Amino acid sequence: MSEKLFLDVFPGLQLEGKLKEFVDLITVKKVAVSHEKTHLRVYISSTQWIHKKYIYQLEEAIATQLFGKSSMNVKIIEHFVLSSQYTPENFYEAYRSSLLLEIKNYNAVIHNIFINGRVEVPEPNHMILTLADSVIARGKQEELYQILEKVFCERAGFSAILDMEYEVREESKNRKNSEIRVEQEIEAVQARVKEAKRQKAEEQAAKEQGKAQANDKPSAGGSDKTAEKDNKAASSGKQDNASKNGDVSKKGAAPASKSFEGGQKRWGGLKQSNNPDVVYGKDFEEECITLDTVISEMGEIVVRGQVMAVEQRDIKNDKSILIFSITDFTDSITCKMFVPTPDAAELTASIKKGAFLKIKGITVIDRFDNELTIGSVRGVKKIANFTQGRVDTAPEKRVELHCHTKMSDSDGVSNAKDILVQAYKWGHKACAITDHGVVQAFPEAKHLFDWGGALKDTDFKVLYGMEGYIVDDLKGIVTNSKNQSLSDSTFVVFDLETTGISTEKHKIIEIGAVKVAEGKIVDRFSTFVNPERPIPFAIEKLTGISDSMV
Repeated sequence: MSEKLFLDVFPGLQLEGKLKEFVDLITVKKVAVSHEKTHLRVYISSTQWIHKKYIYQLEEAIATQLFGKSSMNVKIIEHFVLSSQYTPENFYEAYRSSLLLEIKNYNAVIHNIFINGRVEVPEPNHMILTLADSVIARGKQEELYQILEKVFCERAGFSAILDMEYEVREESKNRKNSEIRVEQEIEAVQARVKEAKRQKAEEQAAKEQGKAQANDKPSAGGSDKTAEKDNKAASSGKQDNASKNGDVSKKGAAPASKSFEGGQKRWGGLKQSNNPDVVYGKDFEEECITLDTVISEMGEIVVRGQVMAVEQRDIKNDKSILIFSITDFTDSITCKMFVPTPDAAELTASIKKGAFLKIKGITVIDRFDNELTIGSVRGVKKIANFTQGRVDTAPEKRVELHCHTKMSDSDGVSNAKDILVQAYKWGHKACAITDHGVVQAFPEAKHLFDWGGALKDTDFKVLYGMEGYIVDDLKGIVTNSKNQSLSDSTFVVFDLETTGISTEKHKIIEIGAVKVAEGKIVDRFSTFVNPERPIPFAIEKLTGISDSMV
């Protein structure tokens, strides 16, 4: 599905307070329901980071208001499109309480490890997490690493490299006593296991002794001879098999141009097939399923799609993670591949935006944020474009009289050129541009009919319009006047917008001023100011000034 406003997807939802403010920033990228109708996943995108407590409240509101007593489990997977004012460092400062809440709800042990750690950012995109050295911390290291990588890189979009370090800290008396008690309990368990094994061995020996006594001596002797004969036969069989295996090894040796790794043939790099269309892994011929049917873990599947976005992130141990999203125009899904960093360039040459691919992999739901992805990719191969362009089959073509371009703030995403050329291709005779209070799209539309323009020498017409606004010109501008006169004075009126109300902590984000002489404005000045820090969401709502503007 294409992205839609949150309340367009959930129109009956009643929200209050902060939630009502946040949903105006949220668009829904995808909604998926499990086959059992017990789990609902909502993939959202927001231009501001949202505290996890509000995400939890939003999940509960959807579950209770829209599904009532049906016990629907709702999970929201958020993605933030943050401004360039954000860095991993100041994002962590702002988002820390949200991150702690999320980790605590996920795993209390990992939360305890993380809260006692220390995060440092020595370089803009290099984060170091220092943990107290312990067996538990080292055991949970990989899981904690994956959580932070998912939050900072996938959710917030930073290309940050995360390293983990350990430091030996002086143990408190309580901690030391606690560890001693744990060691004592471990030793006690080991002693009980050892004693249980000893008793079991004695019981087994007693049973065997009883069986031996029940048999007569000649039978026992015959058994010994039979066992000896069987042992000789087994030994001879092993030698024969070894000899045969040796012969096969010599006869079936692999050609010098191929090598074996893990029992699989490799034709060089990450390919395991001589098919030129195979980009990664083995060749495969299974039929594809459509992405709109992939709504839960289904094991191994084969899908096809066009790549919408690709991201490569280098991680530790000279490895990289390749994350790319595909769509088959029924739905979309994210694929993840862990590859050696030197081979990543070879893959991204084929796995790139716009490419059409067929993919074989395993559907996986991440335990941390419940996101459904394709992981453990078995194979990737190039395929031909399977899409067909949309056509207008109406015998009598329409004329669009209300069309917004991207010049309409928050109400249009397309260029005037793209809209008008598409309308012409569909056989329409005309199209009207009616942006909100602006005419900036008019020149672009006019240039289509100039020399070299896409619509030159055609009978297509553009209807130039605008959604206008009116004001009450009879309402007085000055209120509570004291009848003072400023007509013979020269003065400057200025206004400041800031990131907050503290003169020590907050920064200026805009300055506006006018110079007035003899009752007339003779000069103007206005400029945005970069505060070199993100503008808080509340201030953005109040002033209308966003990070992108400064």
